[in-house]
Amino acid sequence: MKARVFVTLKPSVFDPQGRTIVEALHSLGHSKVGDVRQGKYFELDLDTESASEAEALATEVSRTVLANPVIESFRLQLVDVDPESKAGHS
Repeated sequence: MKARVFVTLKPSVFDPQGRTIVEALHSLGHSKVGDVRQGKYFELDLDTESASEAEALATEVSRTVLANPVIESFRLQLVDVDPESKAGHS
């Protein structure tokens, strides 16, 4: 099982990197872009027996390691991986 973790700054936290990106986009003529919020993406390979166990583990890892709960929030997406899809193809 895989978990995709998307970590972003909370809406109340100023995002200087996102602001820099939106200003660059405006200078390039993309004036219809109103705002940009940047974030981080993680993909976890989980060796768990069930989806509920995978979700609990990914939540714990995200809460304690991947995201700073004071300024960031996260969302998870579980992906069930077919064992045959892991086999190498020539």
